[in-house]
Amino acid sequence: MIQIPSKIQKIIGNEKYIIDNVGMSGSSVYVFEDKVLKIQAAGSESENEYLMMKWLQGKLLIPEVLAYEKDDSKSYLLMSRISGAMACDDYYMKAPELLTDLLAKAIHMLWEVDISDCPSIINLDKKLEMARYNVEHDLVDMENVQPDTFGGDGFKNPKELLEWLIENRPEEDLVLSHGDLCLPNIFFMGKDVSGFIDLGKICIADRYQDIALCYRSLSNNFKGIYGRAACEGLDTDKFFEKLDVKPDWKKIRYYILLDELF
Repeated sequence: MIQIPSKIQKIIGNEKYIIDNVGMSGSSVYVFEDKVLKIQAAGSESENEYLMMKWLQGKLLIPEVLAYEKDDSKSYLLMSRISGAMACDDYYMKAPELLTDLLAKAIHMLWEVDISDCPSIINLDKKLEMARYNVEHDLVDMENVQPDTFGGDGFKNPKELLEWLIENRPEEDLVLSHGDLCLPNIFFMGKDVSGFIDLGKICIADRYQDIALCYRSLSNNFKGIYGRAACEGLDTDKFFEKLDVKPDWKKIRYYILLDELF
């Protein structure tokens, strides 16, 4: 492990750990028996994660913040470890009925949080401003976009996509949004939701931010896009039935495309 602040070092001592390489956040994640240390670039996302995790204690099933330190370049977040398995665990991938039921339950848990005094809002005005910054500074990760987003019948480049997003922005329905609700960020234990992780983007945002990215992650995992064997039996209609939402496919496409610029 790299050098870490003494305050955190005193807490973890010489405990054994494994390095978690799941996901695409760019963070270094060290998993202990009952704790997790997340080291990432210091910035607005790491600040938001700490702020929102403190605010969400007692409101949502998330890790407890044990310590937080930062320096000029990195932030160090030590938190309790969520029990259970990721939603993309083989057990749940082989039980699509249970998986979709729990995903719908997880999304409703987010929506049920009272956002009246939520300290973080990233609505479309803010999100499109952030997207513009990424496009203008060549920060769009073209290696990890959906295969049909650019080229062929897709957009010429990120700039053209951004222009389309600005011109076609939908009406917003604001709720508490995880912001990156892919399967590895939701944990289950048996037939219950046990918690959410990777909370750097959690904020007030449109309801379809989470619906869209959860749907994309669910579909991609079953197709075997992330290097695992494809699975069978997924019925996305049942996912929306359990969510009690008639899918707005225009908004789903919009928020999937918006995420391509991040």
